[in-house]
Amino acid sequence: MDMMKRVPVRELDPKERSKNFEEVCLGYTEEEAQLEASRCLNCKNPRCVMGCPVSINIPGFISEVKEGNYEKAYKIITSTSSLPAVCGRVCPQEKQCEGHCVRGIKGESISIGNLERFVADWAREHQIKSQPSPERKGKKVAIVGSGPAGLACAGDLAKWGYDVTIFESTDVIGGVLTFGIPEFRLPKEKVVVPEVENVKALGVDIRTGVTIGRDITIDDLMEKEGYGAVFVGCGANVPKMMGIQGEDAKGVFAAGTFLKKYNLGDKSTKTTPPDLTGKVVVIVGGGNVAMDAARTSVRFGADVRVVYRRGEEELPAFKGEIQEAKEEGISFHLLTNPTEIMVDEDNNVKGVKLIDMELGEPDDSGRRRPIPVEGSEHVMDADLVIMALGTVANPLIPHTTEGLDSNKYECIVTDVETGATTKPGVFAGGDDVTGPATVILAMGAGRRAAKSIDEYLNDQLSLK
Repeated sequence: MDMMKRVPVRELDPKERSKNFEEVCLGYTEEEAQLEASRCLNCKNPRCVMGCPVSINIPGFISEVKEGNYEKAYKIITSTSSLPAVCGRVCPQEKQCEGHCVRGIKGESISIGNLERFVADWAREHQIKSQPSPERKGKKVAIVGSGPAGLACAGDLAKWGYDVTIFESTDVIGGVLTFGIPEFRLPKEKVVVPEVENVKALGVDIRTGVTIGRDITIDDLMEKEGYGAVFVGCGANVPKMMGIQGEDAKGVFAAGTFLKKYNLGDKSTKTTPPDLTGKVVVIVGGGNVAMDAARTSVRFGADVRVVYRRGEEELPAFKGEIQEAKEEGISFHLLTNPTEIMVDEDNNVKGVKLIDMELGEPDDSGRRRPIPVEGSEHVMDADLVIMALGTVANPLIPHTTEGLDSNKYECIVTDVETGATTKPGVFAGGDDVTGPATVILAMGAGRRAAKSIDEYLNDQLSLK
């Protein structure tokens, strides 16, 4: 075995997978996992741990995998992560743990994500679960939102003996894990449901169909319902649009709306998936959500074209997702941007007017600013247009909570280190604080807030 190269992970054939919603990555076998684990150098100062937002003891769990001690490996992972089967599948390891791996300096980094996934899947198949704390603290904590930030915060607090209740506004638990990430990347019944059940097994109560800020306020939770602290982790779910002519046409979707409506894992919609055979679907944007919308549309039979105003190097989506999208026949039209959505007399989409772009000086994000090229306008046929331009936070909670500040983007203002908001006893983290980010960053924020809540309820946290 070449120790500088990874053990390859098996995937479905692109021609086969582009016609169904089966999980693309098949994961490691026991033999493959142990071989890959044997490549780990077990560094004394593991950079991979520094690159992990939830600080998993990566060398520790990999050492146990190498020896075949999978239950021990699972206990190491779950001491800091509530959703290992999820993170092993959808975390941006290439930019985080694997991106810091010493092995990657002269060869290929350890396949940490696939090893985490293997361990989590093995534990699920062998019904290994985290155990609730035998000691109860007699203190109540409310969690707003059942997405990755809320589940991570709730899991830690429950392990420490708090009585935790999650309030979820929809009837679907898991947030973006359930309705935002397609089945072929994150199977719902196989992965998400068992992960949620593990959190509930710790003693967490989840109440669905309760919108905080409308059905009950945070002030009421604390003043009338006896919750000593509240964590707000409800994400950012208001879609951004371009503001161009034709965006109100039939057949124009925000990516999140499209995915929620047609994601086969979302049992709440009962919506018949569309037959897009022979239809041209234009995806505007280049992030992970754009790839999810594009790859979902392909599975409905569409001819999919991704339009992005910057170049290939600037595409923000994971490299693996971009590669898999290309393998599935999705075409990329880079350095081009929509100026108008063309419609027919019945306001149905019939095309998109585009203009070529060139890259100028860096903007506030550090990326080179795209500039329109005069005289380069052209038209692309389209039957559907999906805008994958990101989302912003919902202002409902800040606007209905006394003393809770938000910024001009409606994101809740917090202390970076503790997650404490401007209202004592209220903490926040995830997309409703930072804007759209990754699952693992939301989980990291939830875990930091859990630690701060524990300190706050025990009079050990000095609020700034």
